[in-house]
Amino acid sequence: MNNMFLLGVAMDFGKMIKWIPTFIDGMIVTVVLSLMTVFLGSILGLVATFLQQSQKKSLKAVANIYTQIIRGTPLLVQLYIWLYGLPLIGISLPILPFLGDVYGSREFFTAVVALSINSGAYICELLRGGLESIDKGQMEAGRSLGLSRKETMKSVIIPQAIRVVLPGLGNEFIAMIKESSIVSVVGIFDVMYTSNIVKAATYSIFEPLIIVAIIYFFLTYSLTGIMKQLEKRLSVYD
Repeated sequence: MNNMFLLGVAMDFGKMIKWIPTFIDGMIVTVVLSLMTVFLGSILGLVATFLQQSQKKSLKAVANIYTQIIRGTPLLVQLYIWLYGLPLIGISLPILPFLGDVYGSREFFTAVVALSINSGAYICELLRGGLESIDKGQMEAGRSLGLSRKETMKSVIIPQAIRVVLPGLGNEFIAMIKESSIVSVVGIFDVMYTSNIVKAATYSIFEPLIIVAIIYFFLTYSLTGIMKQLEKRLSVYD
């Protein structure tokens, strides 16, 4: 009764039941990795945006080089460089045993750093677009009220820009949830990696992949709904 046929292929989801805790554990790792990545990426993106807005050409150049290199190279290549390339020249991120075997592993820490740097470059471009969408008269108005350029950016420009880029930030979070699946290739126990464990144990191919696809859809669909509600809340203050 647990068997079903799809395009002539017999699938048995009954034997997947005992693996549900494993899938849930992998899902939690994916969510934690994505949250940490977007949080740290937002900080990096904000710093890079400030550098781009700086009047010093050297600081602008640093931010532009950062965004161009990161956005112009594949995420997998960046992850491999951090995990396998940099240790060859003595640059290796430490193990954090107090966080446990999964979250404290060098692979997980390295993935957080690599994905955060990647996400930061895209968030920087989102924030830059948001800042440029704000009328330049807002800066002049703030300065005329006696605010410094920094104070005007903090109190007037950035709050408006965040509301503009909020949908883009939500999309970046959704994209990171899906793109984080790439860490499974380096042995990190995320939801994608759990499918490999289940496949090896049950000799089933389609069933674990379908369950993983459902989990990703559930995560992205839920996040999309949350972002829509948040946008509606903010639109009340327009």
